Amino acid sequence: MKKIVLVLCLMGVCWSSVYAQVTTTGLSKAEGLNNTVYGLGLSAGWMSGIGLSFRAHMPSNSSVQAVFGIIKTSDKLAMTFGGEYQYDLVRNRTTRFFVGGGIGYYFNGSAGNDVSGPFRFGAGIGGEFQVQEAFHITLEAMFVYFSDGRVLPLPGIAAHYYFF
Repeated sequence: MKKIVLVLCLMGVCWSSVYAQVTTTGLSKAEGLNNTVYGLGLSAGWMSGIGLSFRAHMPSNSSVQAVFGIIKTSDKLAMTFGGEYQYDLVRNRTTRFFVGGGIGYYFNGSAGNDVSGPFRFGAGIGGEFQVQEAFHITLEAMFVYFSDGRVLPLPGIAAHYYFF
């Protein structure tokens, strides 16, 4: 998994460098957003949760994301909620690389929580890649601290549709 994330990061950096060599007009608008951009989608990560996701990318280099997911059967409830903060290191029209951190809570059970280490905190790196005009995929590699004391390097993935 580490090799895949490294290759994708290197491809994005090389792609943005080649793209920037073609022309410099218009890149300043993509690199410096004038308005907040909102996105709705799905997110799955060990740090901030699994479920529906809302992301807001501010005119600065900052993004915030909230995640909430719930599944209820007749005798069990599974639920996650959490949030992330992302700070862009590199951004152009089609790609962005960021450092980020987040927090999450996982619950699964009928009478009480059966999840060991339900609270999670983490930090790491990620990349977001444009698939179509307003549809983006995000890949993350985070070091996650579980409330039972474990620390693991774990992946995350998300897909968002942005409203420009």
